[in-house]
Amino acid sequence: MRIHIVAIGRARAGPEAALFQHYSDRVNQWPIALVEQELRKRTASQKLAEAEATLLQQPVPDGAYVVALDERGKQHTSREFARLLGGLQDDGRRDVVFLIGGADGLAPSVREGADKVVSLGQATWPHLLVRGLLAEQIYRAQQIISGHPYHRD
Repeated sequence: MRIHIVAIGRARAGPEAALFQHYSDRVNQWPIALVEQELRKRTASQKLAEAEATLLQQPVPDGAYVVALDERGKQHTSREFARLLGGLQDDGRRDVVFLIGGADGLAPSVREGADKVVSLGQATWPHLLVRGLLAEQIYRAQQIISGHPYHRD
């Protein structure tokens, strides 16, 4: 199973990018590909979310299981998240895609078109930091599935 993270905005060198790299490098069960999408032209604020939605959906492989990360989504414990990824792997899913919107969040069309909408908590996180948080949870899921003591209840 391959994991794709499609995100709006480009992470420059800094702590957010280092956090993502640190955890994504530790995941060896599923290859992780980060695709950063950026609007090249100015867009009216009322049309921004839909323009970003188009960018987010372009690199999604056919047949992929799509998870939209959004504050309105369901919150999962780390064990539940591990069961989600493990179940998708066991079902023979070839691609799992996580979508991360820009500063204004996801367009309704992205949430409605996703197979699952997940929240990383009730707090608002900078969209560049979400990549690192997600990579850590993917790493944690790998460790839970393998029975490694990294995750402690």
